[in-house]
Amino acid sequence: MSYLVKNQADLDQYLENYHVLDQDYELIDIPERLETEKAQPASSFMKDVWTRFIANKGAIIGAVIILLFIVLSLVVPMVSKFDPNAVSTAQQSMGPRVPLLESIGLFNGKTGIVQYEGEFANMYHYFGTDTLGRDLWVRVWSGCQISLFVAATAVVVNVCIGIVYGMISGYFGGIVDSVMQRFQEIVNSIPTLVVLTLLLIVMSPGLWSIIVALIITSWIGMARITRAQVLQIKEREFILASKTLGASGFFIIFKKILPNIFGQIIIMAMFAIPNAIFYEAFLSMVGLGIPQPQASLGSLINDGFKSILVTPFQTIIPCVVLGILMLSFNLLADGLRDAFDPKMKEG
Repeated sequence: MSYLVKNQADLDQYLENYHVLDQDYELIDIPERLETEKAQPASSFMKDVWTRFIANKGAIIGAVIILLFIVLSLVVPMVSKFDPNAVSTAQQSMGPRVPLLESIGLFNGKTGIVQYEGEFANMYHYFGTDTLGRDLWVRVWSGCQISLFVAATAVVVNVCIGIVYGMISGYFGGIVDSVMQRFQEIVNSIPTLVVLTLLLIVMSPGLWSIIVALIITSWIGMARITRAQVLQIKEREFILASKTLGASGFFIIFKKILPNIFGQIIIMAMFAIPNAIFYEAFLSMVGLGIPQPQASLGSLINDGFKSILVTPFQTIIPCVVLGILMLSFNLLADGLRDAFDPKMKEG
């Protein structure tokens, strides 16, 4: 029944005829709903990062491969019976030979010049030997160790230089920022490979020469990203509050801004490692890198390229190791980027 209420009398008449019945309403079991719908527990930012990271299969695979390569580069040169620099002309250019795999026709040692016969019948060179008879299995992992060391050292120093340079430039702004950015543009206008090549021509080729060359040229990308992050953060409320309370500029930079851009720094560092490995390999391949008899992945590729038509495995194997290593770092960097991105958080 419906009523048209026009005045107080109509309202009183409606209330007299309105009766509430028990079946008109149903009581909801609130305690039962509270038991089934529990609030999600709070989690820290780093826990969320770790959860998103382990959910990325590509990043996990890359991290496992990098860890495996690091272990092999440290352990193999120590436990192998072959000296990476020992020359044996009687065993020159022997093909890869691996136990068990040779029984199915793979890595049976028949692709080399010297065959596994006579006194070498019971010998195994997993990656074969080079033109001087040196075991490539040991030399590849020794070269991987040097390449990783060069890249890691250069990246750590460049991260420190780039962070400090970018944060000072972005935070203080004005004339300081203008002068620092003009200097950065001058350095960046010269191609990196040209700088590396000219620097190593002036300096004697060697391990530390490559590290110094990489340090001088590869900090610009880190400084640029850091400056951009600082420009976004420095106008936020907590920075303005710190300034109001009298905090110094360097205190704000290293205590307030740096922790908020640490995720981006880690990502940039991981992307910089494969670039450093590539530059080291390039310089070694053109003869400006690690001097003989030391080996890096680049120098091994250069040495094997001289006889690629006769024994292609001497070039293919270090190329594959280098490619897998760089791909693994890129996968790991992609996974870290997705993990630190708040937009990837679900719910």
